[in-house]
Amino acid sequence: MAAGRRSAPEAAPEGEAPAPSESLDLVNKSVVKATVLLSELGRHRQGITATEIAQAVGMTRPTAFRLLLSLEQTGFVDRVDNRYMLGWQVARLGRLADPYAGAVARIQPILNDYAARFNETLTFVMVRGESEHEVVAEASGSRFLTSNQYLGGTYPLHASATGKLILAELSDGKIASVLPDRLEKFTSHTLTSRKALLRELQEVREQGYALIEDELEEGLFAAGWPVRDPAGVLIGILTINGPTQRLKSDRLPDMLDELRQAAGEIAKALG
Repeated sequence: MAAGRRSAPEAAPEGEAPAPSESLDLVNKSVVKATVLLSELGRHRQGITATEIAQAVGMTRPTAFRLLLSLEQTGFVDRVDNRYMLGWQVARLGRLADPYAGAVARIQPILNDYAARFNETLTFVMVRGESEHEVVAEASGSRFLTSNQYLGGTYPLHASATGKLILAELSDGKIASVLPDRLEKFTSHTLTSRKALLRELQEVREQGYALIEDELEEGLFAAGWPVRDPAGVLIGILTINGPTQRLKSDRLPDMLDELRQAAGEIAKALG
């Protein structure tokens, strides 16, 4: 080995996590800086100059320019004139990635624990934007649930505990732009009047949770509790689902309290 040249740190044996000091040595700072640039580019859909992005992330212009040029060569950054933006490779990899895999791994043990406690089925919905959502995780107790499986799908906004909590975040005016005057009927108990739904949503805002009874499916009762980030933004919704005759009982207040606790644990796990 030439004098003065340092050897690269030896990687930890397979299956073993590196020690904290080793982890620091193994981090490639250029890769970290490149990801910082990509994250910043995501905030500027119309593009941004090398000087502007360097100032935004606290990086020197030569460093930012060098990294942007490298990312442009590999398709992760596009350039129009002197403005840089996210490239086609980012979009391609984004379509291949599972956006919820990491989140589900953190919250699944919590769902499993509370599903066993309740001996009922729990679902967790990830919320994106104002009304977009997806059922990303589910856990069941030993009891058989007769409802349809929604994992990987969505709930109707006006006929589910999840949907009502999502709508309760919006103003009445915004809800009017999202939902028609007459709403789809799933059962004889479904709220089909937007005006009646708005009245119920005010109750949801006041009590902090949502309930449905035979509105999505005959015999199905569900209670939903919001999961919020530290800033109070709605990021997900936890629901318990089961037969109306079983869940709508004297144990409902205690069940809601435990659902609130579970939602708090999920918020911490996602934080």
